[in-house]
Amino acid sequence: MTLVDNLHKLRKLHLGADVFTQDVLDWINNENLWNLWVPKTYGGLELSLTGGLSKLRELAKIDASLGWTITLCSGANYFIGNLQPSKAHEIFIKAGSAPCLGGSGGVSGTAEIVDDSYRISGKWRYATGAPYLTHFTLNAEIWENGVQLLNDDGSPRVQSFVIPKEAVQVIQDWNTMGLKSTATHSFAVDGYMAHESCRFSYNDCHLPHSIFKIPFALFADLTLWINYIGIAEHLLEEAGVVLGEGRLDALENAILESDRKIFLYASEIEKRIQENKAFDADYVKEIHEGAVQSVKGISRNIIEIYPSLGVKASTKGHTLNQIFCDYFTATQHHIFTRK
Repeated sequence: MTLVDNLHKLRKLHLGADVFTQDVLDWINNENLWNLWVPKTYGGLELSLTGGLSKLRELAKIDASLGWTITLCSGANYFIGNLQPSKAHEIFIKAGSAPCLGGSGGVSGTAEIVDDSYRISGKWRYATGAPYLTHFTLNAEIWENGVQLLNDDGSPRVQSFVIPKEAVQVIQDWNTMGLKSTATHSFAVDGYMAHESCRFSYNDCHLPHSIFKIPFALFADLTLWINYIGIAEHLLEEAGVVLGEGRLDALENAILESDRKIFLYASEIEKRIQENKAFDADYVKEIHEGAVQSVKGISRNIIEIYPSLGVKASTKGHTLNQIFCDYFTATQHHIFTRK
């Protein structure tokens, strides 16, 4: 079935639920959505940047939690390009089951070097899709022989790791007004010995595919930005039933302009990769600032129309209320709140 065929079924299955039902998870797996960016040779869909963004927008419009979870988890599976080849093969081929990665982008906890392994301990926040994950990713400060290792500039040395869910204790502390089904809980690790092969770096790419040539910060900006657009499209659709034509022109125009900009950028990025052009810091900053301003514009327009939507839009369980709560929970992601 297509996404459109499943639209109403999926919305009904988990409206306001704390976790996705098994039917939803089965549908995600059948559609192979955790693996949007993963190469076909590793069992993925191997979508282009523009193709993947279109899919994420459609998912976010179906339901914010659905789109957000698939965005963040497929974004962690995107790390297949950064994983050491032996670990990528182990997780995506040898395991024989569909992997779903996710975790925290924050730096927390420690990883102490012990021979050819790292003893990892600590607590990390905001692991989207925590109950659905087969592997967790995390960033930790590196220690050796009781001494914290530092970079040349004096800052703590940090390393990224991927570890199996069995090594993790999920702490169920996600209690927000929206994006409930994303189950973005914290997690803790207590002395897990991670082999050196679990280590990876965002800056090291081991696969030749074009998608992995995009700087991760840029990739994250675009894949989150498209979610705000998709959620806003859903709100526009539902609000139109209440307000009718003419009352939503400003919001519709903000969405259309944002959609135009993001796909213009996506096409430029694909062209840059094709022409082997570098992604300089100014270009990455330009897109980030464009994304932030776009989301601010959509947010302003949603706030302006919200008082006209009636008590139903403030009623728990109503679709309009859910979309509003989902959208403004999503805007709290650190990428779109940092100065």
